[in-house]
Amino acid sequence: MHAKTDSEVTSLATSSPNRPVYYVQSPSRDSHDGEKTTNSFHSTPAALSPVGSPGRHSRDSSSTRFSGSLKPGSQKSSNGPRRHHHRLKGEEKQWKEFDAIEEEGLLDEEGGRRGIPRRCYVLAFVVGFFVLFTFFSLILWGASRNQKPIVTMKSISFDQFIVQAGSDASGVATEMVTTNSTLKLIFRNKGTFFGVHVTSTPLDLSFTQLAVGTGTIKKFYQSRRSQRTVTAVLQGSNIPLYGGGADLSSKDGKPTSPVPLNLNFTVRARAYVLGKLVKPKFSRRIQCSMVMDPKKMGVAISLKTSCTYQ
Repeated sequence: MHAKTDSEVTSLATSSPNRPVYYVQSPSRDSHDGEKTTNSFHSTPAALSPVGSPGRHSRDSSSTRFSGSLKPGSQKSSNGPRRHHHRLKGEEKQWKEFDAIEEEGLLDEEGGRRGIPRRCYVLAFVVGFFVLFTFFSLILWGASRNQKPIVTMKSISFDQFIVQAGSDASGVATEMVTTNSTLKLIFRNKGTFFGVHVTSTPLDLSFTQLAVGTGTIKKFYQSRRSQRTVTAVLQGSNIPLYGGGADLSSKDGKPTSPVPLNLNFTVRARAYVLGKLVKPKFSRRIQCSMVMDPKKMGVAISLKTSCTYQ
């Protein structure tokens, strides 16, 4: 093949001196074939010069030019498969490294997520629930405190008021008082979202700081935005007056002059807004001053302007 190339080059040089010559080399050859081709170009004795003049010097120079111009191509064609193979290996290595990095990132992310135990989430949920519940309870408590019940004293009537001489349990002689009266008041619940349970302390009806009658208000429940009239009975039987009865005159067991009396008690109410967790308390202390007229027995005495509320 190399000998034939020399004759073809000579015939082409004589027949068409101005026509360029093209050499086609397959890039699919391996490095060994490329080395052979390079060697064949180096061993070519004659080549065509651009002006077509034959000669040993021109052939040597042409051979040198052709070999010099084809060496890089031959090296490129010979090293091409190797570089392609190395490039594939490099890309595969990069993909493997990328997959390893991505897998490490996923593992780190999973490790970060697993770093917080589940009990911490449960604890945070419980704490947050209690905080919100406490805040909501405080709101309800504050709203309920502004809706205090109202107690209004209405009237009191004396059915019996007897003053007579007697003696106490130890045999000391003194004036004795027996009373029976009925008290009426109005209880109003202003609460818009809760009812109240109402009780009271003992109702004390006193004369010169001596209790001559006592009574209680029965426990009851008052629903929201409602009111009722409450009735209480105050009674006292054979209450010794001792020195206090000196100013109290009577005839046939009846006082001959009006008797000043005082009434003291406290009304208490409790609301269960949120079960037994939010249960505001209300209290109203009431003090009333009145005059019992023996000529108006059984007649209701108005207390609307005779009482103070605390």
